[in-house]
Amino acid sequence: MMKQTVRKLRASALATLAVLGLSYPAMAADKLSIGLSTWVGYGPLYMAQEEGFFKDEGLDVDLVKMEDVKTRMPALAAGRLDAAVTTIDTVLGFSSKDHPLTYLFAIDDSRGGDGIVANDDITSVEGLKGKKVAYTEGSVSQFFLSVLLKNAGMTLKDIDSLNMTAGDAGAAFVSGNVDAAVTWEPWLSRGKAKKGGHVLIDSTKTPGLITDILVTTKDNLDKRKADFEGLYRAWVKAVEFQKSNPEEADKIMAKGVGGWLEDPAVFAETRAGIAFYDGETNKTFMDPANTDGIVKTITNAKSLGEEAGLFKIDTDPASMIATGIVK
Repeated sequence: MMKQTVRKLRASALATLAVLGLSYPAMAADKLSIGLSTWVGYGPLYMAQEEGFFKDEGLDVDLVKMEDVKTRMPALAAGRLDAAVTTIDTVLGFSSKDHPLTYLFAIDDSRGGDGIVANDDITSVEGLKGKKVAYTEGSVSQFFLSVLLKNAGMTLKDIDSLNMTAGDAGAAFVSGNVDAAVTWEPWLSRGKAKKGGHVLIDSTKTPGLITDILVTTKDNLDKRKADFEGLYRAWVKAVEFQKSNPEEADKIMAKGVGGWLEDPAVFAETRAGIAFYDGETNKTFMDPANTDGIVKTITNAKSLGEEAGLFKIDTDPASMIATGIVK
């Protein structure tokens, strides 16, 4: 309430001084903290910061590295973060009646960066039945696999599951210890290069399924909707800058994201497996009326999560989408 009062007083003072032809001393913007991990898809956020797109919108954004989603999402619910970035399916595991979360806008989509490597004798998803399949339980890899199995009339009970990190799963496949693995680069390429191995399916076949999203609490949205609108405009500017200046953008984003992606060449190679969501793509994907957009992904995640006993969400998927952010 105090912040809203201050903003109203400032707006009134600006209007009065404008009439008098005077200027108002700059006031520091409220900091907007965003929790995120080290991932190529989040690069435009760092570019928006470096190129001043956040500042242009009157925002002071703090990009907080929190690699573990089990730390990041509770921090959002507890009010230690204003927003967070994670996959659409992951959000459902942390949204509750007491702490409802809402989707703001889409960040990036896996377009070949995730997939399943399998032995050559496995030629379809149905062929995974009874086979040893390695993947990370509770991750987007499990969600990806579960959707594919569901579409094939199967469940995780139809395969022999082995819980491993994506890297370990890929390595286990290359070494011949499992029949298939749900993983990402560079293990998709390594699995394909293995004698008797191939990429069974990758995320180019499932657009919109593995999508990173900016999310906040409904309470935060009510309090800071104007800030989130500005954040979205800055994001769109950053994505457009990347389109026009890919090499320069890769250098800026690699430096910002850092970690294993700090080399611009590695960043560019990894970026080839994802697609950034621009303004037009967001308009289509985030439209509650689009049955092939985010609503479809939320519905899939909701159904699979409830079937597995991971969570129960009574909320209608469309109602979880923030209105007025994507314009």
